[in-house]
Amino acid sequence: MIALAVTSTSTESAQQAIGYPTLFLLVLVGALLPVIPTGALVSSAAVVAFHQTAPFAMALVFVTASLAAFLGDAALYWLGRRGLRSRGGSRWLEAIRSRAPEERLAQAQGKLADHGVTVLVLSRLVPAGRIPVMLACLLAEWPLRRFARGNLPACLAWAATYQLIGVLGGSLFPEPWEGVVAAVALTVLVSAAPLVWRRARGTRPA
Repeated sequence: MIALAVTSTSTESAQQAIGYPTLFLLVLVGALLPVIPTGALVSSAAVVAFHQTAPFAMALVFVTASLAAFLGDAALYWLGRRGLRSRGGSRWLEAIRSRAPEERLAQAQGKLADHGVTVLVLSRLVPAGRIPVMLACLLAEWPLRRFARGNLPACLAWAATYQLIGVLGGSLFPEPWEGVVAAVALTVLVSAAPLVWRRARGTRPA
């Protein structure tokens, strides 16, 4: 029994040594290149942490994910500001523009003008809402410090939300892999729901 406990503890320690740096790196890269499903990564990590015996596993997932998201957003915003100041722009600024359709950008600019930092906080909780609001902040010439102050609670709320999705998935199934599948499916469903709703409204007869 003692041997099994020691083996289990060693396995968890090895998973943590590999898992947290990997989660940090993937979320950081996902913030810079918005093609990685970072929400699903956080939910999956939360499922694994939920089934571990380490007392601070859940807290470490939260800190790792929110810090990586914050640093990635800050780096992307800084690169975008450099692109605005340069004559030829930059590929980072063009990448941000390409992921912010004119209609979404106009909505983000209007909401940012009316509600300020609150829109920035909510933008990370809305699927595909982060980039249009970030571009709106860039075009409004927000300094990096002001953007960072609003983006910090946004990243904390984002990490907590997707971690909660993972906890819900992990609590429903006894095996971690089952919880991971459930958490990823739930994350995809949450991300796709607004897009499906917008398309349904767009195709509704007048």
